[in-house]
Amino acid sequence: MSGLREFWETGHADAEKPLRDWHRTASKATWRTIEDIRRVYPHADGVKVASGRTVVVFNIGGNKYRLIVDVLYPVQVAYVCKVLTHAEYDKDRWKQEL
Repeated sequence: MSGLREFWETGHADAEKPLRDWHRTASKATWRTIEDIRRVYPHADGVKVASGRTVVVFNIGGNKYRLIVDVLYPVQVAYVCKVLTHAEYDKDRWKQEL
């Protein structure tokens, strides 16, 4: 939660509620596949990054922000990798960093 909190406390206060909502939902979820995630978040996408992993990208705050999460389905753990503005996300630099 600290990475999410840091994002909304550093100039993106409007992201607090949607990020808290996502965290609450993810904490209770049993996601085994991207299809499970899409039942709750229809616009979530799996994106392959430079490391070869596939991360899940969530649209947050009415598509204003992107939450990038590495979901380890077998152990039911979701690691928040990045929270970006839509403009930061569109630059695609984040793909090389993960």
